[in-house]
Amino acid sequence: MADHQTADRGCDTTGVELIPYEQALDHLLEHATPLAQSESLVLTECLGRILAQDLTSSINVPPTDNSAMDGYAIRTADMVENGKTTVKVSQRIAAGETGSELEAGTAARIFTGAPVPAGADAVIMQEHVEDDGATLSFDVALKAGENIRKSGEDITRGQVVVKKGSRLRAQELGLAASIGESHLSVKRRLRVGIFFTGDELVEPGKPLGPGKIYDSNRYTINGLLKTLDCEIIDLGLVGDTLQETKAAIRKAVEKADLVITSGGVSVGEEDHVRIALEQLGELHMWRLNIKPGKPLAFGVVKNTAFIGLPGNPVSAFATFCLFVSPFIKQQQGSSEVRVEAFEVEAAFDWPRPDRRREFIRARLGRDQKQQMIAEIYHHQGSGVLMSTSWADGFVVIPENTSIQSGDRVQFISFRDMLS
Repeated sequence: MADHQTADRGCDTTGVELIPYEQALDHLLEHATPLAQSESLVLTECLGRILAQDLTSSINVPPTDNSAMDGYAIRTADMVENGKTTVKVSQRIAAGETGSELEAGTAARIFTGAPVPAGADAVIMQEHVEDDGATLSFDVALKAGENIRKSGEDITRGQVVVKKGSRLRAQELGLAASIGESHLSVKRRLRVGIFFTGDELVEPGKPLGPGKIYDSNRYTINGLLKTLDCEIIDLGLVGDTLQETKAAIRKAVEKADLVITSGGVSVGEEDHVRIALEQLGELHMWRLNIKPGKPLAFGVVKNTAFIGLPGNPVSAFATFCLFVSPFIKQQQGSSEVRVEAFEVEAAFDWPRPDRRREFIRARLGRDQKQQMIAEIYHHQGSGVLMSTSWADGFVVIPENTSIQSGDRVQFISFRDMLS
């Protein structure tokens, strides 16, 4: 009974207290200091970067009233009520040109995007008119303003179009261009040092000897960091000794804003990362009440944050998504750090409650009623990397909770965590 009570308080079988998910994330983010440095880049180099200051428009978009289609600019005052209207075609205005003021009883041939001439207050579609080259006839009723894009209807002068802390997508680059900006002030790239431990690890492309495995974590984490637009300082594989581990940490902290490694953070005789961190700096946090990913080490060496991820491939991926990604986003100055889960219906049974919070790999789908459901990968082992490729995100199973098909569960999207 005593052992069960200890475990229920969030401890492992040895009595060591495990840190709850929310507490661990809060603690990490308290130590994630946003970068102060920014740089000015041309728009074509800004994709994926974090905007350093609000982007405010100095113009209206569109700058003038313009035609929403090919047709004819008219004065609605000239229209004949309940009859056919006939007016003279007095001018032709293409996009990029400016017409003269439209006189009473006349119309202007106009094309999409062309400025509407003074005096005109509507545009009639070319399909709705009869045009003999000199006169225009139509019997369609139009309202003032119809088929005209008003000046400033998209963006007004003085409007903040992209807020500080936004990660710039293609859409935001287009917005910046539309208000005439050729450069943007963005946060400099976060420099992340990485290295990996494990004498059993072999680089892909080399022969696989007895007892060896290929190093997948290096490529997973490298890809995750590139997804978050980080500058990577890759120190590669490091020998499984305390001396080599400490040397790698010293080298990484000299150049990086953040150091990440995987493996060597558990309690085995060959696990040197946590010990090296304690000897070189400060260990702030270790052992989380989650599954997968209990052995996660966080600390500081020479004012540089250090995160040691578990060595199992799924555990490394999961803890990166859940903890490293928000830490990096906050360091980058992003305005969107935490990710909100959303509710879906479980299309699975989970009869084995665990004392740790579980993050199981799941894929979204639709049932026969087109309701959103979550299916889970058939094998949830921490070494089954295939589950991370198959899945769209994590279903969150609270501590000491079993799930039956049809229950409502919380789902966190990989895309949201990594964007």
